[in-house]
Amino acid sequence: MDLLVTGSRGQLGRALLAAAGQRRLRVAGRDVDTLDITDAGAVRALVDELRPRVVINCAALTAVDACEEREAEAMALNGEAVGHLAAACDSTGALLVQISTDYVFPGTGARPYREDDPTGPAGVYGRSKLLGERRATEAREHLIVRTAWLFGPGNNFVEAIRRQLNDRVPELRVVADQTGCPTNACDLAGTVLDLVNLGARGVIHAVNQGLTTWHGFAVEIVRRLGLDTTVVPITTTEAGRPAPRPAWSVLDTARLEALLGRPMPPWQDALARYLEGQCAP
Repeated sequence: MDLLVTGSRGQLGRALLAAAGQRRLRVAGRDVDTLDITDAGAVRALVDELRPRVVINCAALTAVDACEEREAEAMALNGEAVGHLAAACDSTGALLVQISTDYVFPGTGARPYREDDPTGPAGVYGRSKLLGERRATEAREHLIVRTAWLFGPGNNFVEAIRRQLNDRVPELRVVADQTGCPTNACDLAGTVLDLVNLGARGVIHAVNQGLTTWHGFAVEIVRRLGLDTTVVPITTTEAGRPAPRPAWSVLDTARLEALLGRPMPPWQDALARYLEGQCAP
């Protein structure tokens, strides 16, 4: 077995299964109904049975507001469970690839965050994912890929905007004081597989090129769909979400570009391909 993908029904999990299939890799996918990664025995038994060369962990509680309400669950699933995967990988010599997030940073920066910048998550989701990173480093062979603002097969920001547009809302109200890097899950999936092939280890930031606000992202979605719906900028405070969101989520990808010899495509191009149905496994 080449790859085991956990969280295989999520955005990135689905994109990874598709990308692996296109590359003729032998891949198995598991989601919560077939593998509880908080169960160390179940994790060890599956890895011992399949003996994958690489385990890519996409399993996580990613609903940021839900993490605030379900802290123990978030810390167990996003954090401690990664240690079970690390131990299982060590038992067979597999590489553990842990997918992480911009939320491990405080979100108060003025330049793109580098891999070695101090972390300091503001909320439960970020703290749980940072714990997951630490548990991933317990594996002798590990790669931690931090990404941000993911959109791919399934529910995501693009689809939330599209649903409102399909409902013919008179206007959209979208946060304009958070800045980050929209990232196509299919681009990220290919990048993760490329990094594995290159033998990359440690922590690497991987996002599509460029930055914008959620408001700017929404404006581009509306434009690409050929509509003229007004997009009204609002503040994070006006949005009234319970979990803290980083105001600055821009990740520096210099290390990624040095390894691959190229950057990931611009986010506008990545969005255009997504809207054209080029990322729909």
